[in-house]
Amino acid sequence: MKHKVQWQWRRTVMAACVIIASASGFFDVHANDIKIGVVDTERILAESAPAVRALKKIEKEFLPRDQEIKKMASQAKVLQEVLETEGKTMPEADRRNKERDLAILNREHQRAQRQMREDLSLRQNDEVAILQLSASKAIQVIAETEKYDLILPLRDLVYRSQRMDITEKVIKALADK
Repeated sequence: MKHKVQWQWRRTVMAACVIIASASGFFDVHANDIKIGVVDTERILAESAPAVRALKKIEKEFLPRDQEIKKMASQAKVLQEVLETEGKTMPEADRRNKERDLAILNREHQRAQRQMREDLSLRQNDEVAILQLSASKAIQVIAETEKYDLILPLRDLVYRSQRMDITEKVIKALADK
């Protein structure tokens, strides 16, 4: 994560240097000739049609496991209530067996939750990687078609004009696929 942030920071600094050098005449290009765009990648990952489809797909994929985990939690709650209400009056051996069963059920529940979180995280990362690749291709097509010289991620910018934001175009391009 730290490496990614450093890389993005370097990329932003490099882009700023290119802009400054260009504006100062270093590349013999007038500032009016430079076309720069910005993209809100967070918004693309949240609002684009492929992102919404991926979210629904993942939810559907993990629904049975989620229901099983909820069922385990419900069973543990019922067993806990039985122990609280009848534990003092039931035979010692029965109480110990129910306590052991509850401990086992709680461990299995925690393990299942942890495993599902890990699997869900991996699955989400896979979908995000696919979406980022599609978004990069869409951004490249827009940049080439509309003759942009530079496109920056919105998150690293302090200020930008709304007319430079091409996020809507990218979201539309992804929806058309």
